[in-house]
Amino acid sequence: MKGYILLLLLTGALQSLAQVDSSIRSVHPGTPTSTIPNQASATSATFGSFAMTHTIMGEYVDFTIDNLGNVYTLNKDNQLKKWSPNGDSLAVFNDVRRYGAVSYIDASNPLKVLVYYKEFTTVIELDRFLNMINTVDFRKQNILQAKAVGLAYDNTIWVFDELDAVLKRIGDDGSLVDQTSDFRQLFDTVPDPVIIRDQGDLVYLYDPVKGVYIFDHYGALKTHIILTGWKDFDVIDKNMLGRDDKTFFRYQPGTLDMKEEPLPAIYLGAAHIRITPKSIYVLKTTGLEVYTRK
Repeated sequence: MKGYILLLLLTGALQSLAQVDSSIRSVHPGTPTSTIPNQASATSATFGSFAMTHTIMGEYVDFTIDNLGNVYTLNKDNQLKKWSPNGDSLAVFNDVRRYGAVSYIDASNPLKVLVYYKEFTTVIELDRFLNMINTVDFRKQNILQAKAVGLAYDNTIWVFDELDAVLKRIGDDGSLVDQTSDFRQLFDTVPDPVIIRDQGDLVYLYDPVKGVYIFDHYGALKTHIILTGWKDFDVIDKNMLGRDDKTFFRYQPGTLDMKEEPLPAIYLGAAHIRITPKSIYVLKTTGLEVYTRK
């Protein structure tokens, strides 16, 4: 009888361990684990404390912001324009036909704005007046296919080389500064990141299908978090932000709790949304709406 009771207790313990293990899956033997956050809704009112202050009118296909609150809009003709936090026009970059269509804009450093042309795997660097100050051609490093780039902590450039399956850091002179190990050796399936963010001593690669891959500045993988299907992925103060068509998400690595909040009706149908501690930017067909904290 005692043996039977002991068997029942052991079976229950094994079942409990299996339930815990089901929420944590291995990326690859010897590497950090992947985390799947719990999908729990939050009751905080993120959007209730913001009110619309102005709209930058125009037909824009993309935009970004810098840490001073300046806004950079890109229209369908590839014209890049800089606006003050109040919506005043500050500068225009019109040399738009040299490398084709603009694929990405990074204004993390307002003194060094990156404009990336995927077709030519080339980045041009602009000063605060949107004057060209440098050109970095990734083809010099035999990087022929890359969709994700981003400014690094030391003002070099992160780029994910899709053919080599390696995250590389490129200097202003086009030289290779550093790189990670081959992703084909790290993962069973190679990530296909579309966004790179360098924030708080960490580098975040976001793949909408596979989730977030977090590295340190030395290229070592820290963790893989399975947050899939997000739009407008961003990182602010170690919080990862994103959304789908109806819901805003916020998640902090190291926890298993996802904060969720329905998007206000006035934000629905937006092409892009960016959220900062002071403002929310909503891109619509008629222009860029700016909401400021009350």
